[in-house]
Amino acid sequence: MAKNTTSNKTTPKKITQKITKRNAFYAQSGGVTAVINATACGIIETAQQNKDKIGKVYAGRNGIIGALTEDLIDTSKETKKTIAALKHTPGGAFGSCRYKLKSIEDNRAEYERLIEVFKAHNIGYFFYNGGGDSQDTANKVAQMSQEVGYPLICIGVPKTVDNDLPITDNCPGFGSVAKYVAISTREAGLDVASMSETSTKVFILEVMGRHAGWIAAAGGLAKDQENDPPHIIIFPEIAFDQAKFLRKVKSTVKKCGYCVVVVSEGAHYADGQFLADAGSKDAFGHKQLGGVAPMLANMVKQELGYKYHWAVADYLQRAARHIASGVDVEQAYAVGKAAVEFALAGKNAVMPTIVRKPSKKYAWTIGEAKLADVANIERELPRNYITRDGFGITDLAREYLEPLIQGEDYPPYKNGLPQYARLKNVAVTKKLSNKFKLR
Repeated sequence: MAKNTTSNKTTPKKITQKITKRNAFYAQSGGVTAVINATACGIIETAQQNKDKIGKVYAGRNGIIGALTEDLIDTSKETKKTIAALKHTPGGAFGSCRYKLKSIEDNRAEYERLIEVFKAHNIGYFFYNGGGDSQDTANKVAQMSQEVGYPLICIGVPKTVDNDLPITDNCPGFGSVAKYVAISTREAGLDVASMSETSTKVFILEVMGRHAGWIAAAGGLAKDQENDPPHIIIFPEIAFDQAKFLRKVKSTVKKCGYCVVVVSEGAHYADGQFLADAGSKDAFGHKQLGGVAPMLANMVKQELGYKYHWAVADYLQRAARHIASGVDVEQAYAVGKAAVEFALAGKNAVMPTIVRKPSKKYAWTIGEAKLADVANIERELPRNYITRDGFGITDLAREYLEPLIQGEDYPPYKNGLPQYARLKNVAVTKKLSNKFKLR
């Protein structure tokens, strides 16, 4: 379990000054999801319903980069119909980015620049929509604003397909990816089963998940009966054992005639080395991964001689709005709405969370967590969610996962294709003469 590396866990004090009509800034961060725009819709619509307290909602073009370069988008230039259509539109409507701000001590200039831009545009509310790194950034901006005496309310808004944020029961974006992976595993399994006598014996599906196996676990929902696929799930939480894996593949093919494998991109050996370490790092400092499926497929071919096929879900799993989870869409909108309500209540440096109610029928409500308690912490899949042999999910995992993929929320279709929002993304006139150079 990763440790919290936030430099200062002191939560900024609650903003108590009289609320005046100031503008809001919203930015999308990191990998996008099928429902991140539903959160944007929740924020913008709720802000518009409180025009007496919030002026305009500006969005950062390409996330936090838009704030640093004073490249802001005026969402008031969009029609209400277009904003509403964000709820069923995948991708990042305003652009996202992988750009991590360092600590205030290491790069104070970036934080000073953010405050400078916020001052210039009368921004009093900052909504940052992302995962653990983004919650850390929102917390640091809150600290910086207090340090320099600029009144700014900072609210982190949860989003990650990896489902690895702590405190919240689940993360908006995960339910839809889980639904996509479960459906794809079931459908591909039927395909392989029908051809296994004379063709493919082993099919491997690679899914996202660097350190946490939540998405891989979702593939297990496709299994209804003992011999149904997936027959093997490879989690980041369980060290990969090649000999054990090959024995399982061989015995499954002998028993079922074929074998379907779901593998997390973060699969690693006992020494911690990723199976698919590409040898480079992304903008957040994370090792670049990819290609674990073909690696396993080649292993199967060389050691067992079986004909195989593999697929990498990649962007498809997080962009599949056409089969998004209805629960996920509803929750994504709800955290956006709650973020604005929290800000108007004077709460600062907090994040809306999803709280699962202790009832027989699935129900949830909105809670809150301090950003200092969320930032840079990864929640891994519990060991009791994984079967004893390390290759499947338990009933406890199924009880947790199944409610999150419930319900269908199809986008409108025209000529056989889904219709998504097309924004004008009108730029806000710049007020600062000085330009900021990105690292």
